[in-house]
Amino acid sequence: MNDPYRSKPSRGRTNFASCICATVFLIFLIAGIVIAYFFLFKPKTPKIAVEAVRFPTFSVTNGTVNFTFFQYVSVTNPNRDEFTHYDSSLQLSYSGEPVGLVFIPAGKIDGGRTQHMSAKFDVQSYPLPAKLKADVSGGVIPTTVNGVGAEPTMEVETRMKLVGRVRVLKVFTHRVDSGVKCGVMIQVSSGSVLGVRC
Repeated sequence: MNDPYRSKPSRGRTNFASCICATVFLIFLIAGIVIAYFFLFKPKTPKIAVEAVRFPTFSVTNGTVNFTFFQYVSVTNPNRDEFTHYDSSLQLSYSGEPVGLVFIPAGKIDGGRTQHMSAKFDVQSYPLPAKLKADVSGGVIPTTVNGVGAEPTMEVETRMKLVGRVRVLKVFTHRVDSGVKCGVMIQVSSGSVLGVRC
């Protein structure tokens, strides 16, 4: 026999408990998505490694230098999706002044892959500073290190910049850029590379 005075369970409390459970579930779901994004899908900057710097031709004439510059690099895309690069360049400078610039053609690097790139350009009649100018036709001013004759050197700086975008989950696009700067020590008399510091 039903007791008409017995209190019935409140529907409001049941709905409130359901809302709390749904909210907690959504919070855990969003937290899981954020963690997966930051650890698995967050766009990473491509890594550039300079593998070789060469001056195939190098000559000093009448206080100016003429040379061909060549740089070989490898670019690694650490992302899961492809990296599309554009508006990229390689610049050569001496004592803070630009000497040469070459633009790198646009391209793509698949996720987790490494691509090799090379850049080459000529520099004609770039004036040397007074301390490096020739004193006799084709010769260079001799210098000394601790009283011992030494060939003069000059240091140039290379700056490579890659700008592009990475797709995340095939839907979102993020802009990323990467760069590397190196100091290159050159023997003026021969154009030999004595050292590269990046």
